[in-house]
Amino acid sequence: MALEWVVLGYAAGAEAIMVLLLTLPGLDGLRKGLVAVTRNLLKPFLSVVPFCLFLLMDIYWKYETRPKCEFDASCTPSEHLRHQKSIMKSQRNALLIAAALVFYWLLYSVTHLVVRIEQLNQRVERLKARD
Repeated sequence: MALEWVVLGYAAGAEAIMVLLLTLPGLDGLRKGLVAVTRNLLKPFLSVVPFCLFLLMDIYWKYETRPKCEFDASCTPSEHLRHQKSIMKSQRNALLIAAALVFYWLLYSVTHLVVRIEQLNQRVERLKARD
C-alpha cells in the first residue's frame, strides 16, 4: 500500500510545481510552453480523482475494521500504540488526498485562466492593429 501513497505524493508534487511555474511572474517566455505541457497533462492527471476516491475508501475501510481499544484494559500498550500510529497515518494520508485534489483543481483553474488571458490579449492586439 505504500507505493500508492508515494505515487499520489509525486502526482501532488508535480501538480504543485506546475501551478507554481504557471503563476510565477517573469516567466513570460516560458509560459506558452508551460501552458502547452500543462494542458496536455490535465487529462492524464484527471486519473488522480478516482485514485483519491479509492484511497479514501481504503482509509474508511481500515477505520471501520480497526480493533477497538475503548477501555484501557481491553488493549495492551503495544496494541494501543499501534492503534494510535494507524490513526496518525490515516490522518496524514487524508491530508495528502485533499492536497492532491486541491492542487488538481488549482492546476485546472489556473491553466484555464492563463489560456483565457492569452486569448484576450491576442484579441486586444488585433483590435489595436485594426484601428
